[in-house]
Amino acid sequence: MSRELTAIVIVGGGTAGWMAAASMAHYLRGKPVTITLIESSAIGTVGVGEATLPGIRNFNASLGIDELEFIRATQATFKLGIEFKDWHRLGESFMHPFSGAGVNLSGVGFHHHYNRARQQGLDIGSYDDYCFSAQMAKQNRFAQPQVPPVNALADYKYAFHFDAIAYANFLKQRAVSQGVQAIDAKVVDVGLHSDDGSIQHVTLDTGLQIAGDFFIDCSGFRGLLIEQALQTGYDDWSHWLPVDSAVAVATSPSASPTPYTRTTARTGGWQWRIPLQRRVGNGYVYCSQWLSDDQAREDLLSNLDAAPVSTPKTLKFTTGKRRKFWHKNCVALGLASGFLEPLESTSIALIQTGLSRLLQFFPVNGVVPEEVDEANRLFSLEMERIRDFLILHYYASKRDDGEIWRYCRTMSIPDTLQKKIALFRSRGHLINFELESFDNNSWLAIYNGFRFEPKLYDLAADQLPIPLLEKQLNGMRESIQQGASGAMSHAAFIAKHCAVSLA
Repeated sequence: MSRELTAIVIVGGGTAGWMAAASMAHYLRGKPVTITLIESSAIGTVGVGEATLPGIRNFNASLGIDELEFIRATQATFKLGIEFKDWHRLGESFMHPFSGAGVNLSGVGFHHHYNRARQQGLDIGSYDDYCFSAQMAKQNRFAQPQVPPVNALADYKYAFHFDAIAYANFLKQRAVSQGVQAIDAKVVDVGLHSDDGSIQHVTLDTGLQIAGDFFIDCSGFRGLLIEQALQTGYDDWSHWLPVDSAVAVATSPSASPTPYTRTTARTGGWQWRIPLQRRVGNGYVYCSQWLSDDQAREDLLSNLDAAPVSTPKTLKFTTGKRRKFWHKNCVALGLASGFLEPLESTSIALIQTGLSRLLQFFPVNGVVPEEVDEANRLFSLEMERIRDFLILHYYASKRDDGEIWRYCRTMSIPDTLQKKIALFRSRGHLINFELESFDNNSWLAIYNGFRFEPKLYDLAADQLPIPLLEKQLNGMRESIQQGASGAMSHAAFIAKHCAVSLA
């Protein structure tokens, strides 16, 4: 396929569509390429993706977006990580923060020293005690990290909770101002080239045909281009990630918004709580095989911290991925490329990495099959790595009060995950496969939160005498507690620096 690229057509708006449009407009500025985005106001968007990973800051910065402007425009609050409540057992909770715990001692990873101290019976507290951002989160405080950090214990990242629809509108204004043409219409047909089966044009419900050299499918779960027109196929992972439904509702804002997302395991699935400046997003994720939509809605509404300010909205999905995220002259982004459920806030991050991959192999002079194959290989690896990380949360739970937990505790898991778990349980070592989305710190947070205690530790840790180890651990905890306690409250930080005007 050697057609020169002069026209890009994006089908679908929402977060994925307007991230794509803003990104293309920025990176192709000054080049003779037209960008057209087609979205239908009659269809609308999912619009419940409110939590992000730290990479969103890099994406915004790459487009020259001012962070405070972005925060005000999207009603954002800060996110230091995710609290997992009642996931391991009822009454227990732990944090998955965007930073590591402790620091290496004598060239040996902190978690090996922690494991050694635990085996020696020392009073070492919880793993969260050694993480600065986890302690700030627990105290409902926030501070922006110093660059460079004052010491290794104070090195952490942050993300945001924001209104996804407001973010899409924010990006839309930027993209349109940079020349992107926006069309409000519904795509009713897709025309293919007779010679190679690539996409030639889309037909709108207005009768207008929009031709393009390259198409980006942001049409959501439907996969209007990548699946309905190009029939790439779908890898169904619901046997590992059985949740297939979610009900979402907004509640009135909290006077003291938490700088973290809260996920609470329930009998039939799990509930999220995401605080924004003007509302709190809530939802219940479940498997319809074991919990009805009506019961899920009732369970959610009975476990809210405040009164609802919207009508509950139910979503249906199948966990998995497209077999190809790039096929012929079409790339799928967002929900059109697959969905791995919202537990670790990966949806928007996957839009970002999908765009990065597209730009890496951007077909300026036509699509190159070898580059498309490599892009698809990387996409599949990324999805599989995230899949394994999510499966771990369910597989490791000791909950036994619902069908979903009983199923997940005994299910067969991918060999890649089985190998990781076995090696960690043996000696606390970590495996890094190609294209891991979550680093060692994240895996350690989940392993420790679910009480995975290795039988052995790195023997090099024995070089540190026990009295000195105990002193070092106590010093870390004290330093972290003092630093976290000195930070401003999350609410005060927002009010001072980036509150949304109520006018």
